[in-house]
Amino acid sequence: MYPKAAPGLSVKGLPGDVEALYEEARASAGAEAHTAAVLTCRKILMHVGVQEGAEIDKSFFYYVDYLAKNGFVPPKGRGWVDYIRTRGNEANHEIAIMAEEDSRALITFVEMLLRFVYEFPGMIPGAPPTNP
Repeated sequence: MYPKAAPGLSVKGLPGDVEALYEEARASAGAEAHTAAVLTCRKILMHVGVQEGAEIDKSFFYYVDYLAKNGFVPPKGRGWVDYIRTRGNEANHEIAIMAEEDSRALITFVEMLLRFVYEFPGMIPGAPPTNP
């Protein structure tokens, strides 16, 4: 069957641009466009950083570091973000084709990050929406 089912699950409470990119990454992986999915996961980190207060037009490392230093990465989650950074950099800066295992792993890590930053805080009874 083609395309394959998109990996990952939908995440609630995402800002519009982050949601569009996340769904694009999932659809790309489902269509076996794994390099595109990996590059999109990399881009999601930049958008989350800016959405959460990081300056615009900075380096990719700046956004990864911003997320980690400002509490948007869960404890022991820095490894997820570093893995996304490493694989995304390979896809972006080297002559490399990403495999299905790469895109699925990155989508899983991005999904967990998005749940941590957006969905879980919105599940607290009486809490204001994380993305008004």
